[in-house]
Amino acid sequence: MSVEIERKFLVRVDALPPEARTGGARFEQGYLSLEPAVRVRASEENGVGRAWLTIKGPGKIERLELEYEIPIADARALLPMCKAVLTKIRRTVTVGKHVWEIDEFTGAHAGLWLAEIELRAPDEPFERPVWIGDEVSDDERYANAALARAGRAP
Repeated sequence: MSVEIERKFLVRVDALPPEARTGGARFEQGYLSLEPAVRVRASEENGVGRAWLTIKGPGKIERLELEYEIPIADARALLPMCKAVLTKIRRTVTVGKHVWEIDEFTGAHAGLWLAEIELRAPDEPFERPVWIGDEVSDDERYANAALARAGRAP
């Protein structure tokens, strides 16, 4: 069993380093269930496709997360069955001892940028880069499942 501890922030796009604005992996993720969140995610980067099935328990910053890699063909078959779907491009940037995942949302959520950091403890200290804006970890509107369900950015 695995517990995910993650904090989420809005991004000041104008202050991002160049490596956070180009390249990255394209994601399409859908939700077979919203409570609990059962997510199918397909990713493509440099012509290589990968996919995962993820189950997430309740919670905002700290919650149960079970993730299994599945064949990309299975993910592509499951995505049309999903209740809600979103697309994004993910890039990573290392700041201090942590890796930040920066998501540029596309499609119906175009213009929304979020950054996530995974921690070992909810109160673990971390370096805040200049491109981090307001924290939205506790704002349910910014959860990926809520974004997919809403069909638009908050």
